[in-house]
Amino acid sequence: MVSRTFAVLLSGLATLPLHARAGDPELATVTVTAKKAPVVKKLDKTVYDVSSMPRAANGSAQDVLQATPGVTVTADGHIAVKGNPQVTVLVDGKPAAMLAGSGEERAVALQTMSGADIAGIEVITNPSAAYDANGGAILNIVLKRNRKPGAHAQLQGSAADHGLWNLGTSGDLTRGRLSVHGRLGLRHDGTQKIRQSALDWNDAQDGRSGQRRQASRVFVRRIVDSAALGLDDALSDTDTLSLSANYNGRRSRPSFDVLNQDRSAGLETRYHRISYGPNEQSDGSASLAYSHQAAGMALKAMLQHSTTTTLVDKSYRDVFVEPARATGYSRGATDSTRRLDQATLDWTRALDRHQWGMGLDLQDQVDSIGNYQAAVDPLTGAETPDPATTNGYKVARTLVAAYLTDQLKRGQWEVLLGARAERMALRVRPAGSGARTAHRQAVNPSLNLKYALADGAALTLGYRRSLQMPDPRDLNPFTTYVDAQNLSRGNPGLAPQRMQSWEIGSELEGAHLNGSLGAFYRSSRDTVFDARSVSGNVLVTAKENGGQARSIGVNASLDWTPAAALRLGVDGGAYRVLLQTPDLSGLVRQDRLSGYVNARVAWSAGRDDVTLDAHAQSAGITPLGRYGATGSVNLGWKHKLNKTLSLTVNANDLFDGSRRTYATSTASLRQTGSDHFVARRLYVGFVRKIE
Repeated sequence: MVSRTFAVLLSGLATLPLHARAGDPELATVTVTAKKAPVVKKLDKTVYDVSSMPRAANGSAQDVLQATPGVTVTADGHIAVKGNPQVTVLVDGKPAAMLAGSGEERAVALQTMSGADIAGIEVITNPSAAYDANGGAILNIVLKRNRKPGAHAQLQGSAADHGLWNLGTSGDLTRGRLSVHGRLGLRHDGTQKIRQSALDWNDAQDGRSGQRRQASRVFVRRIVDSAALGLDDALSDTDTLSLSANYNGRRSRPSFDVLNQDRSAGLETRYHRISYGPNEQSDGSASLAYSHQAAGMALKAMLQHSTTTTLVDKSYRDVFVEPARATGYSRGATDSTRRLDQATLDWTRALDRHQWGMGLDLQDQVDSIGNYQAAVDPLTGAETPDPATTNGYKVARTLVAAYLTDQLKRGQWEVLLGARAERMALRVRPAGSGARTAHRQAVNPSLNLKYALADGAALTLGYRRSLQMPDPRDLNPFTTYVDAQNLSRGNPGLAPQRMQSWEIGSELEGAHLNGSLGAFYRSSRDTVFDARSVSGNVLVTAKENGGQARSIGVNASLDWTPAAALRLGVDGGAYRVLLQTPDLSGLVRQDRLSGYVNARVAWSAGRDDVTLDAHAQSAGITPLGRYGATGSVNLGWKHKLNKTLSLTVNANDLFDGSRRTYATSTASLRQTGSDHFVARRLYVGFVRKIE
């Protein structure tokens, strides 16, 4: 279906009128230079300019997101927007295969994306119907695009401890109606991971009980190479055609040594599980976009293809300490490919007091995943596959969505109304067996409202209802090996979570002081939760529907510019979370007050730009568990040595506050532990501009 729609869109574009003719006289070029506003508040989003942020010059996309007001990002990649952990990350307003996942997979993508390529961050807490929000808030990463006449280039690089460094270059050339832009990058980055956990379990089937302890420490070093190339053709004063392509490759060979201690039925076993990788991932995308803007009307069409391929080697050897016995060997790997094809058509028309918008969004996503695990005979090398954890399957998702919006102004009122109709086909195809197909459809409304009280003061209201689709890996119909202590078991029958969000607030904008105060209410039904059990001395984590979640809270922000060279800001929130989760013993109800606070200072004088941002996230609850508090303090400094050369210094997580504890308690087990993704790092680098 999607491929046929691509052809229809392309044939439609060919019939659109072009207003430039070969005989038209060449117009003189007038260049107007103005400094961008650091923050722009719109009816449905807030836009932050990060193009000159010192941390962005030689940092990553995760560094940039972490320094964005209202956003909290932990070292292990957990993102929340004003306390909402359901966050979709877009690039230039569209999804990408490398960011379509969640958890550590998305974290690695953000940690290896260059912050120097980012122009702005759009924070959308209650997305309008024009966006595929997938049930939550949206962070839209807007990439830089320069169309100034002439040739421009930039070279940046930095180095840190542990032999980490990065080097990148970008440039653009604009002559006449054509503009070409590209970048190349090479990063040697890495993260030290320190993990430990303790599990006390009882098997409800046979009455056995026991304890397991696990501890590991590893420094994961990654080599990342990236490239991008784009072409913009200003066909006329009203029409633009754009082509772009991107590539990212990541590879690592981590050396894991996991100490395991098992105790059951009076017997204790201690052994080291040692693995070396390698792990590899590559991402690629290509897009074709057309825009037509005339008086009061805008049309945008886009075709995009993106893929991400991942290989995680799970081979290991077990070296037994107590009781002593022969080393055991296993060969294993998970090989996955995600392909995302998308076609969008967006149209807006401004009338007297209305601006109508409508659009079409077609997506075809296929996740192909293969798991292999086999015991290896140390003498012959023969492999005996484990039928319980060797499997393969595909998850195919086809989305057809159409939306309609109306933005109108009446005196002091400004309203954006919207409705999004979606129909989705979801097919899970296990290897060697029949496919399981489910169809979902919904019409979800959205509302964004603003009432101007006076110059610079306004009241706001936002509402959105949407569905959040399950992660493709959670639809795995098989059991998958994770590590010595864990197996995961998917659920192809998972239903989407039904979510809605209300937000009411007030805004105040002045010459030197900007602030906001708001309250929110969020709820979800059919909430997906981790159902944990013990089978054969191994912890098995499965996914189930059936939970409910609600949160209610307040948030506030304040930005003060006491002088032209100094900007101060703080934002935070406090919210109460209520969770209801089924367990073997019955319905488990949890209730906790949580919160976050972000503070920032930006100082610019002469040749120096300095930023300081501090973050604190309180402890909170998860279905059947809890997590501990985290925090970080980051410093960025950029010193202009001359007009084209600058020195940069980024000091991340000065006080090493990234360690996160967790606990899970069910009728059959209790697990406690901690994950410490060490983010403390000092980068010293440079930026060289070539005009």
